[in-house]
Amino acid sequence: MDEAALAAAITARRAELGSRVLILGHHYQQDAVVQHADLTGDSLKLSQMAAVEARRRGSESLIFCGVHFMAETADIVTDGAVNVILPDLGAGCSMADMAAWDDTVACWEAITAVHAGERVRVIPITYVNSSAAIKAFVGQHGGACCTSSNAHLVFDWALRGGERPLEPGERVKLLFLPDQHLGRNTAKSRGFVTEVDAAADPSLTAQCVLWQPRKPAGGLTAKQLHDADVVLWAGHCSVHKLFRPEHVAWIRAHEPGMKVIVHPECSQDVVDLADLKGSTEFIIQEIEAAPAGSRFAVGTEIHLVNRLAARAASRGVEVRILSDCQCLCTTMYRIDQAHLLWVLDELAHGRVVNRISVHPEARALARLAIDRMLALVPAATRATVAVD
Repeated sequence: MDEAALAAAITARRAELGSRVLILGHHYQQDAVVQHADLTGDSLKLSQMAAVEARRRGSESLIFCGVHFMAETADIVTDGAVNVILPDLGAGCSMADMAAWDDTVACWEAITAVHAGERVRVIPITYVNSSAAIKAFVGQHGGACCTSSNAHLVFDWALRGGERPLEPGERVKLLFLPDQHLGRNTAKSRGFVTEVDAAADPSLTAQCVLWQPRKPAGGLTAKQLHDADVVLWAGHCSVHKLFRPEHVAWIRAHEPGMKVIVHPECSQDVVDLADLKGSTEFIIQEIEAAPAGSRFAVGTEIHLVNRLAARAASRGVEVRILSDCQCLCTTMYRIDQAHLLWVLDELAHGRVVNRISVHPEARALARLAIDRMLALVPAATRATVAVD
């Protein structure tokens, strides 16, 4: 079937299934799929909106056009009776896959071992772009999830001691999973000296270290691990890693007056050079609020940038991607109209395929980590339902 025929068949199946099905489309998804979405947003916001909207509609199934960890999160925050479906099980996330449960346990044991007999409270934080297993580990050990927009709030909460205030003479240490760049950029914003800054200025002492799970002892000496205030996990986003300082330099040289705005999943050397940095929602809001004549070079996924550019052009705002390389989420790109139609066809025949279901014990612990984060977010800024 060609794309037009697929689109027509999807529309027909959706009309047949009605409110029994809710389709979620992530911002990074390709336009051919997003056109069918009832709700669009980033991963956690989509899950939160879906939980509300599924109850309102009485939906039986959520089709998440995103990647695997996003579908897991949707299963964690929605009613367990709702089927969460991922159209292609090959749509994973390389960053989430960089932090495995057993490797995390090994890191945790190494950290606790170097502080044996000391009054040190270790608090784990995981970016929401992580597996349910990692979220559960963090929830079990008194930590919290974070998003790119609220990582600073979660850092501050953890530095205060997390679930209970620090006692006199007690030290806190943070373990941040799985994205080293969001962790490093957030740590710097909270006043910590990163290893990147220390390498550039020998007079500084690094307060952050990088734990590399494929190296013995994480690639660190016992002293390095002991002395660090923040332990960063050696994970990264394959999309945002593609943006480099030389791309910013090119914009400065060839596009005078153009603002550079990047996601904090970019490396510190890129974030430090940018005019603005923030979450996907921050980037969208900045561009949509910009007056005519504004010009932006954006360091984030290409499908989102192209969508923003098309909308902004009608208001006289210029938007381009920071790098000319194909900065796309290749795993999310695996979800297409053919896979979407297939899962809809199966639902129409009473069959649920590719259901993502988190084990109840992991689900409860992961929900703890998510709820601790949500308790820190002002109610006015939490996700609200907006049906596209």
